[in-house]
Amino acid sequence: MDVVIGIDTGTTSTKGIAAGPAGEIRALTSVHYPLAVPGPGRAELDSTALVDAALRALTDVAAACRDNGDRVIAVSLSSFLHALVPMKASGEPLGPVITWADNRAAEQCERIVADGHAKELQARTGTPVHPMSPLTKLAWWADSDPETLRDTPRWGGVKELIVAALAGGPFLVDLSVASGTGLYDIHARRWDQDALTVSGVRPEQLAEVVPTTQALTLDPSVAAAAGLEPSTPLIIGAADGPLANLGVGATPAGVGAISLGTSGALRTVVGAPTSDTAGRLFCYALTEDRWVIGGAVNNAGSVVRWAGSAFVGDSSDSVGEDADDRDARLLDEAAAVRAGSDGLICLPYLLGERAPWWRPGMRGAYLGLRREHGRPQLVRAAVEGVCQQLALVRDSFDAEGAPLTEIRATGGAAASKLWISVLASALDLPVTVADVPEGTALGACLLARHALGELPDLDRAAAMVPTGEPTRPDPADAGLYRRLRPLVEKSALAVLDVVTELDRIAPEPLPGTEKAVRS
Repeated sequence: MDVVIGIDTGTTSTKGIAAGPAGEIRALTSVHYPLAVPGPGRAELDSTALVDAALRALTDVAAACRDNGDRVIAVSLSSFLHALVPMKASGEPLGPVITWADNRAAEQCERIVADGHAKELQARTGTPVHPMSPLTKLAWWADSDPETLRDTPRWGGVKELIVAALAGGPFLVDLSVASGTGLYDIHARRWDQDALTVSGVRPEQLAEVVPTTQALTLDPSVAAAAGLEPSTPLIIGAADGPLANLGVGATPAGVGAISLGTSGALRTVVGAPTSDTAGRLFCYALTEDRWVIGGAVNNAGSVVRWAGSAFVGDSSDSVGEDADDRDARLLDEAAAVRAGSDGLICLPYLLGERAPWWRPGMRGAYLGLRREHGRPQLVRAAVEGVCQQLALVRDSFDAEGAPLTEIRATGGAAASKLWISVLASALDLPVTVADVPEGTALGACLLARHALGELPDLDRAAAMVPTGEPTRPDPADAGLYRRLRPLVEKSALAVLDVVTELDRIAPEPLPGTEKAVRS
């Protein structure tokens, strides 16, 4: 059959799939690489490794397509947001990719917030002022190494890097990725002059912004290496979050998509760019007339993984048990605890927090701890804390006139009955798990079909994605979580001053040698 290859460059791996006309997966590959943490607050990827992974994923999937007797009619790209990489004029990288998880720009972020510019910038650019964003990362460069900022020919992200490698050099970025930089006015559709002034970058150092459906041509050497026709179109594609909505069929009004993996996110599609006056939601493009609003949380499945290390460690009941099995056992224990964790609240901010407050300085806590609380209550409270955080994001949708009626969930944690049941009750919405192995890469394939004119209505994707039966909220549990949620928000904001002072007096982590992190 005629297939589209989707290449999704993520933080720890690049996924490649080939999908048929009905969204059926015909081939799948994954290329892993380490996330480097050279010191406190830093999170980087080797730029060359990212390019090599994209080329390998493309070559491997194309070979599988030939083995299947399928014909590749297009290649489409997805990439993670909020990355920054210095580049030569030719498109080659001059340094590592600084990822969204890099926190070096915390001071610059605080300064922009204190100056009163943050909400105005977010209203125009759709991106919260946070250390994750290229806006604040560039401001860090302006303070730390202004000569390099000035003299670097190009500043881009993962998409610009991969496009330059696969298409042979054009300095382009899609509207979706541009809308996540904090530098682009999503209403006027141009680089925002005030944001450029804050960041210290010049417009000629940034890429030309093109539609997410823009068709390019594969570089002849890339096409030859992958065994593809030289005329195979390369669709520039979009960012991973908006494409995940498309890949799980969450594009119709009222349908939300939740990614529940190491971190989490809740997103829904609207018809035009919106300005969240409260500063709680991001707004990124899927296409020129489809926009995704939502919020990402730093802590999801990672909290249970931490609990496994903190509450089990090397005890006798964990001998010979891998991390996934240990997580499953902890969740089974927690499932026996009633909703509300016997009066225990967890603020699960082990890695700071993004939505809905976008405060990197937040720290985790347990409140209401009593002697009778044990590991099952502590773990269940952590799951409830994450789901309550996502419910706070959902509450912001209501305020923006985009209420949800159902949720489609994906990600590793979505395989857990406890996670899904707590999520359904915390959101007070039915939650359906989307049965797709790589929703983001599939979204890239579906966007390519749209670009080729084969899928004129993106809402048709909802019927193309297989799902199980929905998990419906328990009315009593939903009522309890609704009453607890104001306490969660009040507690989180109340302890912020305490943890800020604690950070000032507690010893900082010692810089260590470079290590590899996989999630």
